[in-house]
Amino acid sequence: MSLPGSPVSPAPSLPAIAVLGGGAAGFFGAIACAEANPQQVVYLLEKSPKLLSKVRVSGGGRCNVTHACESAAQLVQHYPRGGRQLKDAFKQFGVADTIAWFGQRGVTLKTEADGRMFPTTDSSETIARALEDAARRAGVLVLTRTAAEQITTLPDGHFSLTLSGEGSTRLGPELRVSRLLVATGGNPKSVAYDWLRALGHTIAEPVPSLFTFNVPASPLRELPGVSVPHARVVLAGEKLQYEGPLLVTHWGVSGPAVLKLSAWGARRLHELGYHGTALISWVPTHTDETLRPWAQAFRLENGKKQVAAHPQFGLPTRLWRTLATEAGIGSETRWNEVPAKAQNRLLELLLRTPLQVQGKTTHKDEFVTCGGIPLGEVNLTTFESRCVPGLFFAGEVLDIDGITGGFNFQAAWTTGFLAGQAMARVAQPVS
Repeated sequence: MSLPGSPVSPAPSLPAIAVLGGGAAGFFGAIACAEANPQQVVYLLEKSPKLLSKVRVSGGGRCNVTHACESAAQLVQHYPRGGRQLKDAFKQFGVADTIAWFGQRGVTLKTEADGRMFPTTDSSETIARALEDAARRAGVLVLTRTAAEQITTLPDGHFSLTLSGEGSTRLGPELRVSRLLVATGGNPKSVAYDWLRALGHTIAEPVPSLFTFNVPASPLRELPGVSVPHARVVLAGEKLQYEGPLLVTHWGVSGPAVLKLSAWGARRLHELGYHGTALISWVPTHTDETLRPWAQAFRLENGKKQVAAHPQFGLPTRLWRTLATEAGIGSETRWNEVPAKAQNRLLELLLRTPLQVQGKTTHKDEFVTCGGIPLGEVNLTTFESRCVPGLFFAGEVLDIDGITGGFNFQAAWTTGFLAGQAMARVAQPVS
């Protein structure tokens, strides 16, 4: 499959360039290269039948394109791995550049209250179509169901790609290219990076990031769908905590607070086998020192009110009732009837509800990994390999990962754009 309107068998005036991976970084890199050097033949090869899969499913089908950060210094704070090294790259192509890039192609982005940016259409297809249209106009030759089974470096510094699938039928079993951009995304399996090890790179061992917590014995298991706009999640015994919205699910807990904690703690949670105790504070603005005086004052003023029937702190009714039940407070019990032990238990649950985490859940289409090509092995201006001249990297195949909120896509746009432009420059014929 190729994009409609794209030629398949050009007569190149320059040695071809290939991009491996039909995701956000791959498309951005291929487009940047082809637009910067219109004479250059650029192939984009995707081994699966689908293009831009993550773009299409991200943000619940809305596509969280980027995040409203005014500066590179602000942006880098949202990357558990790679942020500091990307600071100069974000100065070259940052959030404002992403907004302008899509705007120039007819896509307007909007900023939501939490800083996430989406197309005004609230449809990821808007972003996917913009990328596919830009690739078509730039002359990028897109082939799906095409895998590079083997990559060989040639004596002249070029690369030989042994193709399988539709690409081998259309282009032949071997494709020779002068430059190669790897934008194949992250993978949780170390063996998936063996072909890059064979080219001379080391690999930062991959582990999942941005996942939810499985809590099979959760006291909240009857509350799927209940959400709290501001909670704190702490991993007991570890220096890991994060605040934000929290969602109760059928299998445990999710939402930005959990996802962000999983990103910052990805390697430590992997070491723990994804087992431990998550302590949830439903009232993160309170401490023991402030919550106990509140309870004493509230009890004096509202002693005749039934505890379970009057949720406090803006908590959902179902959640409040569950916490009261867990504290040993009956459904008809009034505040002035609550034993001191039960009241203390309720306050403890409000501050530190313990959930026994026994595993994780990662959305198969939206998974993010930490690990991949170490940034020390890459020129961070061009994203060219320091080990193999002419080999470039972009996106999640690099040891870069951001928290939820559009940051992983921004890293894809930035690294793809800079790598694509760099490939176009080095491919220019010598006069």
